[in-house]
Amino acid sequence: MALRLFLAFSMLAIPAMADDLTLSDSDWAWWRGPNSNGVANANPNVPTTWDAETNIVWRAPVPGRGHGSPVIVGDKVFLATADESSQVQSVICFSRENGDVLWQTEVHRGGFEADGRQGHPRSTKASSTVACDGERVFTNFWNDNAVYTTALDMDGKQLWQHKITDYTMHQGYGSSPTIYGPLVIVSADNKGGGAIVGLDRVTGKEVWRHQRPEKPNYCSPIVHNIDGKDQVILVGCDKILSLDPLTGKVNWDVAGATTECVTSVLSDGKNVVTSGGYPEDHISVVRADGSGEALWRNNVRVYVPSMLLHEGHIYVANDNGEVHCYEVESGKLVWEERVREKFATSPVLVGDNIYATGMRGKTFIFKASPEGYQQVAENDLPAEDVQASAAICGDRIYMRIADKVDDARQEFLYCIGK
Repeated sequence: MALRLFLAFSMLAIPAMADDLTLSDSDWAWWRGPNSNGVANANPNVPTTWDAETNIVWRAPVPGRGHGSPVIVGDKVFLATADESSQVQSVICFSRENGDVLWQTEVHRGGFEADGRQGHPRSTKASSTVACDGERVFTNFWNDNAVYTTALDMDGKQLWQHKITDYTMHQGYGSSPTIYGPLVIVSADNKGGGAIVGLDRVTGKEVWRHQRPEKPNYCSPIVHNIDGKDQVILVGCDKILSLDPLTGKVNWDVAGATTECVTSVLSDGKNVVTSGGYPEDHISVVRADGSGEALWRNNVRVYVPSMLLHEGHIYVANDNGEVHCYEVESGKLVWEERVREKFATSPVLVGDNIYATGMRGKTFIFKASPEGYQQVAENDLPAEDVQASAAICGDRIYMRIADKVDDARQEFLYCIGK
């Protein structure tokens, strides 16, 4: 059943000036899902077992290469991709029912080697996840030494394009757009000095801009409701920044992070949970009141995969192939387990089950419980590389996976369901 949803990330109503959208509780409309925290709308029919032949609804080849996650709205699945041989960046729309390609829109052509740098070998020219407001699809791409946000309609027609900032390539670019009320909020931290910007969703007009330090950083802006107030949080560049999402006004800007962060910030309404990987590995919890009070900090590496919060505990599936559970308030390590795969994707919580997919296609399902590592299932798909996080909505799982076909890398979009 379709729900009239105001685009806030809490149960609080957002201002009357904010447009409302028609979305379904079975949609996954942007990075990290309905509440931007990796928590899916619980559905008891989401499968816990599959393999290459079992519980595969459809599998579609994806041209090009990218790390952006699938976004699902209505009867469509959206994915950003880049063909490095032809230097084309595009958005593809698949049928949610059978995986057929409905349309593919070219957003940029050329400009891949404008500054002579290609970034980290694991990066791609399509590492951002698109966002959809039910009427428009928003995508971020680095191209020709700059970052651009582009809006397409639901049939793939370009509506507008806005240059966010010049961008000095370092490791790559992967920040995803965030939708809030009448705005789409985008960021592009880099060594040349970046920005976080609020754009009008309909026109692409710049509503506000906040200049950022001249430092590399890769995370996405995330909106959380903290102490009864919606705030857009951006971590990295050695700071944790809180802005009013409608005006860009600074709420607070405190220490509590390292320079380069990839993961998305979490909050329980009073604390901000961050992690980073350069120059220091860490997980940290900071009071979200602007005081900068740090509850605790450790030196555990959680650089690429985002974390999960559930009932006062932090759950981690990290770059080193370790699964951890910590108490939010104390930082106490409650339990840890080493599994047989390293992680680049971010886990998803469905009910009390955590789905964490490793870089070689193995998905570990375990309980979000402080009572120890309780594995529910372990499932394999043929994969050479998995960098894109899964989307879980309705009673299905959507995964972007790369494998070898005739000795060449080939990406596939899987739809897994009973």
